[in-house]
Amino acid sequence: MKNSKLLLFIFSLVFITISCAQEKAVPIFKDGEAQIVEAFNTPDEWIRHDLWVETEFDTDGDGKQDRMHVSVTRPFQTDTEGLKLPIVYVTSPYFAGVASDIDGIMWDVKIELGEEAKERVHPEVIRTGQRPIISNSHINKWVPRGYIVVHSSSPGTGLSQGAPTVGGDNESLAPKAVIEWLCGKGKGYTTPDGFEQVNASWSTGKVGMTGTSYNGTLPLAAATTGVEGLEAIIPIAPNTSYYHYYRSNGLVRSPGGYLGEDIDVLYDFIHSGDESKRPYNNKTVRDTEMKNGMDRITGDYNDFWAGRDYINDMEPMKAALLMSHGFNDWNVMPEHSYRIYNVAREKGIPSQIFYHQNGHGGPPPISMMNRWFTRYLHGIENGVENDSKAWIVRENDDRLNPTAYKDYPNPEAEIVTLFLNPGAPKTGMLSTSKINRYGNETLVDDVSFDGATLAKASESNHRLLYLSPQLSEDIHISGIAKVAITLSSSQPAANLSVWLVSLPWNDKKGAKITDNIITRGWADPQNYKSITKGEPLEDGKFYRVAFDLMPDDQIIPKGQQIGLMIFSSDKEFTLWPDAGTELTIDLDKTNLDLPIVGGLEAFNKAIK
Repeated sequence: MKNSKLLLFIFSLVFITISCAQEKAVPIFKDGEAQIVEAFNTPDEWIRHDLWVETEFDTDGDGKQDRMHVSVTRPFQTDTEGLKLPIVYVTSPYFAGVASDIDGIMWDVKIELGEEAKERVHPEVIRTGQRPIISNSHINKWVPRGYIVVHSSSPGTGLSQGAPTVGGDNESLAPKAVIEWLCGKGKGYTTPDGFEQVNASWSTGKVGMTGTSYNGTLPLAAATTGVEGLEAIIPIAPNTSYYHYYRSNGLVRSPGGYLGEDIDVLYDFIHSGDESKRPYNNKTVRDTEMKNGMDRITGDYNDFWAGRDYINDMEPMKAALLMSHGFNDWNVMPEHSYRIYNVAREKGIPSQIFYHQNGHGGPPPISMMNRWFTRYLHGIENGVENDSKAWIVRENDDRLNPTAYKDYPNPEAEIVTLFLNPGAPKTGMLSTSKINRYGNETLVDDVSFDGATLAKASESNHRLLYLSPQLSEDIHISGIAKVAITLSSSQPAANLSVWLVSLPWNDKKGAKITDNIITRGWADPQNYKSITKGEPLEDGKFYRVAFDLMPDDQIIPKGQQIGLMIFSSDKEFTLWPDAGTELTIDLDKTNLDLPIVGGLEAFNKAIK
């Protein structure tokens, strides 16, 4: 009898143990995606805490290794049930606030090329936010799906120590240190200056990163260190080279919407860290390194810019890469994602690219991101690495419904070379036939006319415009258009701007200016040999300036004409010299290379 009771008691304990084990919350997967688990979807019960991770650098000159402020949001089961989960990590210089008073913060663009602008205003950023929460971004998306979300403030911002360097090495090493701590290799502390350590016992050691714009740049920065544990990144509209953000082919150029911004302006805009460290940081970073390296006079590429170009640091990178960008992003332009994607796939890194037709920002559909993180953070074999490499949202389609392609550019695209037939001051023609007797045409620079006005004008002395025949069928452009322009300048320096447009211009109510812009590009003719060194232009001497326009994938509808517009100063992007510089174009030595799906056959068919 006693033995029977004992056996019954043991069986009861086993049953209770099994039942409890079955009730423990675990991630759930369906169709290769992590599902929302109701046991994790309890925001009021999430554990939220912060700490400081020690780095390998000292950029604020206090003789101590800088520590990064980190906050964690995780399901309570990571404490009560010992559950370990992978990490979605987001880092940013913006979390603690930015400069609110920006009057005078931008460089004056109303200057002659080669002149030095007057000193600008340097604002002081007032830090915002309260511990232990750095940010609430991404937590509602990922924590319920079985992830821990981690945030950190970049060096010299918020409660993170150090100096903001805007692309300097510490912006790569800071997230590297946080990832190492998440993998049990680094040191985390409960206070910024104390010695009580804290570990990430709830982490599986599998980390993914994402973010938009600057916050999308930093995942790439971390990945270029080759840090162990960073398995996948999803950068959205990332700035992958600060030279390409603030310069174009030797030309000083502003990002769209931020006329007069430069790298030192961005430094001032984000510098929300310890006020006592700011004088040292300003002197060493902004007033020395940036002032001596950024070169707003010539716009040449140099060691300063090379050190802030992530394409130069990709050798150690191994994290799986899903890029996202908009073809009409004229702030962080679409070349930023493509140049990195191109190198990553050449290196054999699992890579995909998602492009949409809108402007700055815009993540891939949640299902794409979910599959990416499920595969590389949870280790679920969902076959995402075998999916189509390119996903492009077609014109007028919903962003959540991209079209799959084998790759980008479209493998079926071929270069069609178009030549310029005269027509100034009205419009000339784009033709596949080259007859070497067209001579020269001249435009007169005048920045008071913006690009849209020039493109819509039936005639103008301030631009040259060359049109294809009207399309009888749609044409699909995919890839990088290139121009080679042979020109002379009446001045030693000149802006050179090129727009590829679709005409007639859409002036319908509610239409966006970008509805008619296919792609754009800018260059400094002084840098016709190299972007690393320019030389003054001689009056009357012709120079061949060849450069890429921004990547694009667009279907130009029948009834439109493709137009190549050449002009000088671009009111939205370049410096504003006095009007009057003359650019003379040698039409016989100027051409446009246009990547068209179906190549010359498709083009000829569409213009019949």
